[in-house]
Amino acid sequence: MVNQLLELLTQGTNLSPAGFLVLCGVSFLGSLIAGALGLGGGVLVLATMANLLSPTVLVPIHGVVQLASNLSRAVLSWRQTLISIVAPFLIGSIIGAALGAQVVVALPKYLLQIVIAAFILSSTWAPKFQSASTGRIKFFIVGVVTTIVTMFVGGTGVLVGAFGAPACQERHQFVSTHSVVMTIQHGLKIVSFAVLGFAFGPYIPLLVGLVLCSFIGSYAGKLALNRLPERIFRIALKTILTILSLQLLYTAVSQLIA
Repeated sequence: MVNQLLELLTQGTNLSPAGFLVLCGVSFLGSLIAGALGLGGGVLVLATMANLLSPTVLVPIHGVVQLASNLSRAVLSWRQTLISIVAPFLIGSIIGAALGAQVVVALPKYLLQIVIAAFILSSTWAPKFQSASTGRIKFFIVGVVTTIVTMFVGGTGVLVGAFGAPACQERHQFVSTHSVVMTIQHGLKIVSFAVLGFAFGPYIPLLVGLVLCSFIGSYAGKLALNRLPERIFRIALKTILTILSLQLLYTAVSQLIA
């Protein structure tokens, strides 16, 4: 009975029942990690999906799951959002989505990954690169650039987080603000794919399962965040940023020498 239900849910997706369950579990775990630390879970989900879904559907399906994950965190913690950076980020993201891939279409993906990784490492560990500024122009530019880049790299939460973390005074504010701006970015990305004609229909049962699991994971992550001391949170956040940056560099170098 269970196998028949799973086969029905995955019909038309070329995904096995086991793959469906794996993605649901990773969706929960990714939202839990992001709910506790603000970021990091999306990359885990993206890496898992890359092994189970075809490249043509990977980015739009990942975008829907990340939209649900970030939206659920945003709803749970909206009172702590740093509103001053949301409006300029939204305007910048709209422009970035309109420009799309045309601006950087000639750049190799590995070059983008190297640049992003280098910037994240420098902004995380070099004091002179860290800025607590919440200036509108700064986050307008962040919105434009990261929304364009997300069409190539997939998840840009780490890049956005490198700007947002220094601007937020405490962990709840960072998690909430990061969730809101990433909800904006993933939402615009999904609209762009829909306009381009991507057919989400066959993946609706899969997406329902992944979205439900991400909601549960976000709630569990919020409970973990409430118990996490601020100092430990900042250390964990820097560690996650560093690990994901090094992973980007490794991926880029692997592509370069392949």
